[in-house]
Order: sequence, then structure tokens, then C-alpha cells
Amino acid sequence: MIYSMTGYAAVTKDVPRGSLNLELRSVNNRYLDIQFRLPDELRLLEASMRELLTTRLNRGKVECRLSFFRLMGVEDPQHINAKLLKRLLELDCAVREAVPDARGLEVADILRWPGILAADSLSAEDLCEPCMQLMYVALDEFAAARAREGEKLRAILLERLGKMRSLTAEISPRIPALLVAFQEKVKSRLQEAMISFDDDRIRQELSLFTSKIDVDEELSRLQTHLDEVERVLFSGGGIGKRLDFLMQELNREANTIGSKSVDAEVSKISLELKVLIEQMREQVQNIE
Repeated sequence: MIYSMTGYAAVTKDVPRGSLNLELRSVNNRYLDIQFRLPDELRLLEASMRELLTTRLNRGKVECRLSFFRLMGVEDPQHINAKLLKRLLELDCAVREAVPDARGLEVADILRWPGILAADSLSAEDLCEPCMQLMYVALDEFAAARAREGEKLRAILLERLGKMRSLTAEISPRIPALLVAFQEKVKSRLQEAMISFDDDRIRQELSLFTSKIDVDEELSRLQTHLDEVERVLFSGGGIGKRLDFLMQELNREANTIGSKSVDAEVSKISLELKVLIEQMREQVQNIE
């Protein structure tokens, strides 16, 4: 199985007084780059989430976004801050001892005092376990999405490989015909100049021309690289960098075939090969 670096997953989990929502999205990148968008109260989860992501992912620019949505109409129950109340009563007594005519605190005064009413809100510790459970679920969906995209990329690359094999098969049969055509051309010109075809210099020219248009070595290496690309595609795992290197090697052989060409059809095939390689290279950039 191969994985695309492009993927998306969104999962939700209900918790007391609300729900947690976790989104994972990624695009291609040379290395693994993880960015978090977390509420301030859940920042302590970043290290654990990062560790989990790095064990499952190899490359890609990944964004992890975690949100907590409070249910509409649900209020946090409030209670009296006992410590603050005790301190207020102590201060009230101290003031009335110093100033006997001073008015003591009333219930309304106490309830209006900043911080005297505390809400029983969910703490970060309460949300840690549900958040990590959510991360495991999201990662499974995320990996499945990247795998589906990876299968599509493999199909595209295999289709391009098939076209390249067909094109390279058209080159070899043309070489003998080119040699015969060149030999006939040389004979014709020599006959016009009344020069013997058996001249050593003429044979040297023909040998030089033969070596110039001989692309058997390039075709052999090209075929080897095509076989390796196919093998890597079915080996699975993190193969993106390996495929990127093979694209460079394919392009080098296609360029050499084009530079050696003395035939319009071979030049055209070389150009078509380079177009296919570039199309493959663009797809390879998305493979992990």
C-alpha cells in the first residue's frame, strides 16, 4: 500500500456539556511538518499528539485542528468559592472591630464580589483522554483517505509506464532502417563524385554515424528504470523519495535519446517520453 501526502479527516466526540471536533489535513512537503491549532486550555496535549502523528506519518505538511463546542443552553453550575468567602468574612470582622459603626457585608454584597461564584467547567485533564481517543480515530480515517488517494496515484503512474514502454518499443526497429538509409545516401553521393565506397575514410564515417545514433544502451537503461519504478510502486511504504530519484534517471535517458536522434520520429518519441516523465514526476510529488 502506498500513501498520498494529501489527505483529510474530521471526527467528533460528545463529552459532558459539549463536543470535541478534530480535523487533520495535509498537503505534500519534502519533510514532515506538523502544525497545531488548539484551544489554550488544551495546549498540554500538543506533545502527545505530535508523538502519535510522527509514529504514523513520514512526510507531508499536516495541520491538526482541535475545537471544543459547548452545547447551546447548557450552563455550567456555579458554587461559592469557599476560600474567598472565608477570607471576606475575616476581613469583615476585622473592619467592624476597628470601626464598630461600619456596616457589615450583606448577602448581595458577597454574591457580587469578583470571583466569589466559580463555575464547574470541564478541566483540561477531563478532556485529555477523550481527545487522545479522538486522535486515534481521526488518524485511522486520515490514513485510509491517504491510502485511497495513493491507489489512484499508483494507477496513474502505471498507466504512464505502459505508454512509455510502448513508445520505447518503437525506437529500436527504426535504427537499422536509419543505417541503411544513410548508407544508401553515402553511396549515391559517392557515385555522383565517382569515389569508391570501399575507401577507409568512408567506412569510418559510417561507423561514426552508427555510434552516434545507437541508443541501445540508453533504451536498456530506460527499460531498467521503468521496471524499477513498477517494482517500487508495488513494494509500498514510504517510496516518494525513491520514485523522485527514478524520475530524474528516466529524464536523463530520454534527453540522451533525443540528443542522439537524427530521425524526426525518434525525436518526437523522445519528446513524448519527456512529457510523460514530467506528468509522472508531478504525481510522485504527492506520494509519501
